[in-house]
Amino acid sequence: MPVDAAEFAVAMRQYAAGVCLLTVRDDIDDVGTTVSSVMSLSAQPPLVAVGLSADGYPAEVLAEIGTCALTVLAVQHAIVASRFASAGRPSARHLLESVPWSRGPVSDAILLEDGLTAMDCRLERTVAAGDHVLALLRVEAVPVLNPSARPLLRLRGRFVDEDGTLAGRG
Repeated sequence: MPVDAAEFAVAMRQYAAGVCLLTVRDDIDDVGTTVSSVMSLSAQPPLVAVGLSADGYPAEVLAEIGTCALTVLAVQHAIVASRFASAGRPSARHLLESVPWSRGPVSDAILLEDGLTAMDCRLERTVAAGDHVLALLRVEAVPVLNPSARPLLRLRGRFVDEDGTLAGRG
């Protein structure tokens, strides 16, 4: 029997995953989305894969522009992650008021200066994967690296600290 989609979703919520912010700068504005389907693919050349909703605007803009920035979020970014996960969000710049950021040297996309790391990327290709696409990204630069920062994780539909405590709470 095939696995029910709702049952599959519940099962996958048990898997703790790092949380990233993917941003793209197009000719008009900055677009961003929260992603937790990210994996390292290759060290030579440096490649990462990011899962994006196939019918979502971020996937469309990334395919058109061909470059992006990917920031691995720290625990203090729980609110940022929530903002970028919401439907109908405004420009990325408006969601990042009071959050220090700069632009990637290759993509010119927004990257957070206080994330665990930030990678400036070029799109190699996309691969259809059910209702998502895998964006295969070549890492062109690593302009942010904060190895002492505490990671933000997603577990059971919530943003948590590495010890499982809800992010943003003491």
